[in-house]
Amino acid sequence: MSIAAWRKIAEDRIREAIERGELNDLPGKGQPQNLEDDSHLPEELRMAYKVLKNAGYTPPELDVRKELAQVEDLLVNAPDEASRYKALKRLNYLAGKLSAIRPQSAILEEHRYSQRVLERLTRKKT
Repeated sequence: MSIAAWRKIAEDRIREAIERGELNDLPGKGQPQNLEDDSHLPEELRMAYKVLKNAGYTPPELDVRKELAQVEDLLVNAPDEASRYKALKRLNYLAGKLSAIRPQSAILEEHRYSQRVLERLTRKKT
C-alpha cells in the first residue's frame, strides 16, 4: 500500500474519532507537541543531528525519502500515462539514490518497495 493511501486512511480514522469525541480528553490537549523525538537515533549522534538540523541541514536520506513520498503521490494521482511514466522514472531514480546512500542490505528492501508500487499500478489500470 502506498504512503498516500496510508495517509488517507489515517486522516479518515482521525477525523472519525474527532467526530465521535474520542480525542477530547487527551493528555496535553492545547499544549505544543514535542516534535523533536530523537529516541530512534544512537545517543552519540543525537547532538550532531540536532546541530545540523538547527543549521538547516538534514541527512541526505531524509531528503530523498521526502521526495520519494511526493513522487509516489504524483504517481498515484497522475492524470495520464505520460505523467505516470515520468513519475515512475523519477521514483526509480530516487530508489536507486536512496540505495546508494544506505547500507547494501537496504537494496533488497527498496526492490520490494518498487515491486509493490508496480503491483499497485497494475491493479489500478485493470
